[in-house]
Parts: sequence; structure tokens; C-alpha cells
Amino acid sequence: MPTSDLAFMSASELAPRIRRREISSLEVTRATLARIDALQPALNCFITVCADAALRDAAAIDDRIARGDDVGPLGGVPLHVKDLVDTAGVRTTFGSYMHEHNVPKTDAISVARLKKAGAVLVGKTTTPEFGHMVWTEAPLFGRTANVWDPTRTAGGSSGGAAVACAAGLGPIGIGTCAGGSTRIPAACNGVVGFKQSLGLIPHDMAPESFGNMSYITPMTRTVMDTALMLEAMAGPHPADVHSFSMSAAGCVDAARGDGDLKKLRIAWRPYLGNTVIDSEVLRITRNAASTFADLGADLHDMADDMEPTEPMWLVLSTALWNARFSAVLPEWRDRMSPTLVRQMAGGKEHTAEMLARAHIERTKLYRKIQGWFEHTDIIAMPTLTRTAVPLQEALFEPIEIAGTKVDTVRKAWFPYTHPFNLSGNPAVTLPAGFHSDGLPVAIQLVAKRGADALLCRVAALYEKARPWAQHRPARATI
Repeated sequence: MPTSDLAFMSASELAPRIRRREISSLEVTRATLARIDALQPALNCFITVCADAALRDAAAIDDRIARGDDVGPLGGVPLHVKDLVDTAGVRTTFGSYMHEHNVPKTDAISVARLKKAGAVLVGKTTTPEFGHMVWTEAPLFGRTANVWDPTRTAGGSSGGAAVACAAGLGPIGIGTCAGGSTRIPAACNGVVGFKQSLGLIPHDMAPESFGNMSYITPMTRTVMDTALMLEAMAGPHPADVHSFSMSAAGCVDAARGDGDLKKLRIAWRPYLGNTVIDSEVLRITRNAASTFADLGADLHDMADDMEPTEPMWLVLSTALWNARFSAVLPEWRDRMSPTLVRQMAGGKEHTAEMLARAHIERTKLYRKIQGWFEHTDIIAMPTLTRTAVPLQEALFEPIEIAGTKVDTVRKAWFPYTHPFNLSGNPAVTLPAGFHSDGLPVAIQLVAKRGADALLCRVAALYEKARPWAQHRPARATI
């Protein structure tokens, strides 16, 4: 079998073929590592590659299969993990010189559960320092560009994971998402990015659990692979206060995409506290949303009743960054990302009262969004207001949409993502087509908190109607 076919085969296809011994995990892992070796100089989406350990683990999977052992639903499938998530015995840097040589002794819960399901870790993908921004670049490793166009950003902060999936460097990856960090790069690079309900996947890496708005997430090319990851990683754990009574049961069955969407209410919402969107992005995503009506859903328009949530999100985020890193600034400032240092400095102006007010506003937002689902089942919207911005874009300067300078990137480019980190609702971004600039455009679907299986089902039916995984970026050709 050509190695390119193996590279772009989904986990849901690979795992049963490995179990049937039609192909070996060692063969798949070697092919994946060869592609990483060939494409890493151009794509720069890995910080660490653990080739020897991956080959050893793949061989062990093959041996277990030969003995007739159960190797799990992801047995033998290559996995990459964003370098914000601990991996036992494999360097985990957080994209920072502070942790350049850090080797954890234990896996994060999510990683341990995927390994138990049979996944084979091949490496750690790139992230901005501590995942602090929407580009994927850091002093430690440089910059990760878009897989479709090297002059555009890969998005962030899980840009390495999105590029690796899109380029066939492993079908499944772990990302993280604190304000859109899975869905933004997935949209930029044309893959599936799923942010589950708060607590569904335990987040033992979060330094503050009670007010957490960060998620450890799947990154894949297909909805079924996302569902397989969700079921493997989900379930209660004492390390995460939000995880109790949470379950992903039914996500894999839902991702088969059986039946239609009759009796389901889907609201189309083109704005979410923003006023500007690229007209071609709006047309492509609105056309993608019409697919739900074709599948039998009651598709109706939903008016915008939102205020921008970026100010609230920024108060919460900068407070956490300062709490975590202020003490190390004197020693590490000169080797830290200037964008992180600048945002921490801005956060110093926020008072305790402002922080408490942000928590109050977050509660109001949660209640408001839950109220939407009294009248609808799924809300559809664009994921981004334009395609991937230029690689050299500045984080604090106005961006351009349709030839016009608008607002800063957090306010103007992804107003659709961070509200749902704050509210805890599950949200998925799915490819919707190509823009005339040659880059992917994406649509985001949002469900009621806890309705992750329903979201998988709607996403799977959409994927069947508008298949995408056959698209392969030219930069991924070897």
C-alpha cells in the first residue's frame, strides 16, 4: 500500500485493519515517522519526535494482536500530543525555554486513556508559549505556518496539531482550547476541531479547576475519529471538579451518521457580537448551513443578541497568567514571548473587583446561552470572520477583512469561539469549502451543554453530505 494512502487513512479505518493483521502497527508507525522526517523541515509542526519509543510501542501492539489480546479501539494508531500536555518519558516544553528539558514522569489523564485505548505516541506538536495566543510560534521553536499556504498563519494555539492532522502526520492528535485554540487552527487548516462540554474530558493540567475555561481536546480529520477520541478520553476523575457525572457514551454510535435530521431545530446565526465578516466566508458558510435543511432539519435564522465577550475573557486569562508566571519574570523575561509578557503587563491593571465582575459576567453568559436551547437544538455559525490571516500579522494591531482594517485579532477574527469556552457548551468546527484565496473556510456547530453525542451525530450527517477528508494540501506531498 502506498505510504501516502496510509498517511491519510482515518483512525477508524486503520485500527480494524491493524487488528485483522492486514497491516501492522509497525508499518503504519514507520510510514508516519518517515513523513514527519520528510515534512517537518517545511511544516515545523513538531517540537519533539519520539521515534524509538513509538516503534517499540507499535511492535508491542503487533505482538499483542498476534497473541489474540484486545488492543483497544485505537490499537496501533499513531497519536500526536500538543506540547502543553504531559507525556511520560517524552519531553514536554509548553513551548517555553523555562521547560526546555522537562520530561514528565507521568502521562496526563487524557494521554494515559488514549494509550490504554491502544494509540501509539509519535511526538509532541507545536504551541505558542503556554498556549497564550492565536498564532503558533514561540522563541523555543520558531513558527508553524498554514498547511495550505506558507504565507498564512496556522492559527493557534493548537496549530501544530491541526497541521499534523491535515498533512497526514498522524490521524489523531490532542489539542487544547482556552478561547478557540482547537477550533481556530482546525478551521485554518481544514480539519475537524471539537471542543467538548466542560468536564467531559478531565483536565488535570489546569492549574485552577473551579474557574477553568480550558479544555484538552481531540483534533482529527473525520468526525468518527473525533468520537473515538472522545469516548476514550472522557469520564470522571478526581483531578477535575467539573468531570463528575460526565460521559461521552454514545458518541461513536452517533458519529455513524445514521438517519436524517427530521424534527431537529437548527438555528443559523451569522453574527455573535461582531459586525464585520468577509462576504465570501458568509456566503460559503450560509450555503453549508443549508445542508441541514436538505437533511430534514428545521433551519431558521437567529438574530444577534450578544455583546463581545473578549474583554471578559481577557481579564480572566491575564489574571491566571500573572498568577502563574509573575514570579519567574525577573529570571526569564528576556527568553519569554514578548506577546505573553505584554499581555501580563496589561493584566496588572485589572483589579480584584474587575476579576470578580468577570466571573459574574461569565455566569450571566452561561445562563443566556443555555436559554437559547429552549428554542433550538443546534446553533450554526461561521467559525472565523475570514480565512487565515497573514503569517506576519501582529497580535495587537487591527486585522484586515475584505480589504478593510477593522479591530484586533481577538475581537475581529474569532468572536464565535471564546463564548463557548466560557459557557462550557460543546462546539465543533467543520470544513465548509474553499475561499477564492485557496484557503479553507469552516462552519461551527454548538449544542446544549452535555449534548456532545447529538453534536457528533449532526456533524457526521453533515460530513456525509459534504465529504472533505479526500482533500490533501500540496505542502503535504512527498
